[in-house]
Amino acid sequence: MNHEILWLIQLGLDQKLFTRDQARAVLKAIGPDAALMDFAQKLIDDSIVSDVEKLEAIAGDAMARAPAGPPADNPLLEKSAGQPGPAKAAGANGTPQFPFDKIASLDDDALAKALRQLLIDACKYEASDLHLSAGSKPFVRKHRVLTSITEHTLTEQESLRLNTVLLAEHQKNIFLERRDYDLALSLSPENRYRVNLMFHKWGPSGSYRMVPSTMPQLDKLGLRNLEAIRKLLTYHNGLILITGPVGAGKTTTLAAMVSELNEQRTDHIITVEDPIEVVQPPKGCNVTQREVGPHTKSFFTALKGALREDPDVIVIGELRDLETIEMAISASETGHLVIGTMHTSDASTTLNRLLDVFPPAQQTQIRASVAESLRGVVCQRLLPAIGGGLVVACEIMISNTAIQALIREGKTAGLRNVMETGVKEGMCIMENVVLEMYQQKKITKETALINVSTRNVRQKIDPASPPSTPPTAGKS
Repeated sequence: MNHEILWLIQLGLDQKLFTRDQARAVLKAIGPDAALMDFAQKLIDDSIVSDVEKLEAIAGDAMARAPAGPPADNPLLEKSAGQPGPAKAAGANGTPQFPFDKIASLDDDALAKALRQLLIDACKYEASDLHLSAGSKPFVRKHRVLTSITEHTLTEQESLRLNTVLLAEHQKNIFLERRDYDLALSLSPENRYRVNLMFHKWGPSGSYRMVPSTMPQLDKLGLRNLEAIRKLLTYHNGLILITGPVGAGKTTTLAAMVSELNEQRTDHIITVEDPIEVVQPPKGCNVTQREVGPHTKSFFTALKGALREDPDVIVIGELRDLETIEMAISASETGHLVIGTMHTSDASTTLNRLLDVFPPAQQTQIRASVAESLRGVVCQRLLPAIGGGLVVACEIMISNTAIQALIREGKTAGLRNVMETGVKEGMCIMENVVLEMYQQKKITKETALINVSTRNVRQKIDPASPPSTPPTAGKS
């Protein structure tokens, strides 16, 4: 039978779009050799499915999964009562469980099914990451805390099977050849993951980052001075930077910005990501999402091509090299709104990183370009909250005449003073935000002290606190 239809049935059942009996009836009516679109259209024609947009989304997902084979279990067959799957119930501490000690006895279909369930359970546990690494106990990260989910240490062979069992054959070959591989994994519209596979001294390792199941909204992220951030999105040209350490929520903020633009404008948005995480269905805008690897060779080549693809907004998953940064600045000067991310801890460091990648001979010219094109910088960190969970602390710099002058003259050390006097424009400094969060009892004294370095701010938190060196970006 058509693998695409089997996947559509599996995903539709997961989404409760229709029942198994309804799927069987439709298949009987159109015949087993029908195409995916015939099956989907019959569901609509017979008034079985009314949510056409969701049906289209899972149809696209089904087509993407089909080349790797059919679902592990035939979705047309009832599951036998009293036959538990290979994954165990949640452990005593609520962590997701998996029969790691029985990996060798499971065939590929059973192992794939168990791993899918483990990933789904990790989402239910509200973990942000799952790690499966040779020579190590499997563990999850939740609210920045690492927790082992078994006492079993994975062998090299066990880790290789676990981390490749969900890959199509061509994906597995790429991983084994390159020894590094990034991909987006989708088990359903609600269960998506950013995956990095690699080899280290003990063998293969996989890191699975949970992607939010709902479209992030700016007003739900806990960002400060939201109106200032929204004002940045009203520009039709220029450069906006979202920065922060790994795991600071940059991808979520970026996705929320794209979602906001998608709802408020009628433009062409091109995103370049590695990999695609949050799928943005077109609303007011036409959204073209490209992934480094399957769709384009690199961020630079995608950005170079984007300028010929009639974009209004260009979103770059990461500004990491001279060519990409240079092209992004050029695009922002030529009538495009460019939004990108960088791994920096504050506005001053961001500008230094942005400018210092250029050779000395270009510094004067590039400072003038950045001064003219930069619209704003949003730096964020996720900090452990009192009572559990995480809260976002963000620093916001909005470009104005004074900041433009400092950038042109290369005097980024003076940004702090300008930002402190720019409160009415929506600006704020990370250390002052952290201090305020401590005073509001959102974070502990220890967390606050780790995230500030200025002596007078530290002493407002703890009068007995000695001066310290600047903290590691994002450490909490």
